[in-house]
Amino acid sequence: MKNFKFVGNFKYSLIISCVLMAAGLAGLVLLPFGITLFNFNIDFLGGTILQYEMRAVMDKPQLDEIAALAESAAGVSATVQRSGDTGILIKTVDIDTDRRQAITNTLKENYGITDADLLVADNVTPTVGADLRNAAILSVVLASALILLYIAIRFEFKSGLAAVLALVHDVLVMLSFYVIFQIPVDTNIIAAMLTILGYSINSSVVVFDRVRENRKYMPKSDFADVVDISSRQTFLRNLNTTLTTLMPLTMIIIIGVPSIRDFAAPLAVGLIAGCFSSLFLSAPMWTFFRGGKKERI
Repeated sequence: MKNFKFVGNFKYSLIISCVLMAAGLAGLVLLPFGITLFNFNIDFLGGTILQYEMRAVMDKPQLDEIAALAESAAGVSATVQRSGDTGILIKTVDIDTDRRQAITNTLKENYGITDADLLVADNVTPTVGADLRNAAILSVVLASALILLYIAIRFEFKSGLAAVLALVHDVLVMLSFYVIFQIPVDTNIIAAMLTILGYSINSSVVVFDRVRENRKYMPKSDFADVVDISSRQTFLRNLNTTLTTLMPLTMIIIIGVPSIRDFAAPLAVGLIAGCFSSLFLSAPMWTFFRGGKKERI
């Protein structure tokens, strides 16, 4: 990266970004028209939740086996996750009493539970799912607005706008991953998006700070040249931060239970997108909005 021109190659970075964002953007645009590209979980679409006390800690192979047993018994797809120390939650689409009992009977046969071990059998209505979708959208919009305000005060409005557009890129890339690989979309997506926003804006601020520092010592240089130098100086720092975070996420993806993997995998994709956008998009966009003029920061 010694002589790489971040600003000069901005158009190529933008093309790559558009390709990566396409599926996620299409998924969002088509939602209001009733076309769903996402694999929404029960948390968003509504369905049935069954909570059991298993009287023992369930490991990953057992959770996978329970999911397969529940799917076979009820004839619908099911997800299983731990609940407390020895409990489990089984989530399916809305099923009737007979199919709920079929799942319970299967667990009786294979794990020795009783009817008393069925602690919760509830339906989540689609109205609740809509509320969760709205909360997810509102949380991202509100976080982005506050980040724009923060960056505008610390630097300038144009840098804040560039940073927020980079954050939008990161979220859309993560949503593309959900669409392409049909990862179940549940309430964890809210935590994943907010985590990505935090990591990405931190990386962008590192670059912006270096630009401001270098500008003091290079007052006669083009703003684009200052951005290129600053981006090269912070490249390894941002890359190492991302890699350090990806290491534990990779282990979670490899050895974690399905529900945790479904959270960790999109989060990892979002972090990589955030590293890319903070170096190849946010600062070059700031330069574009300023017109590359020789202005003091």
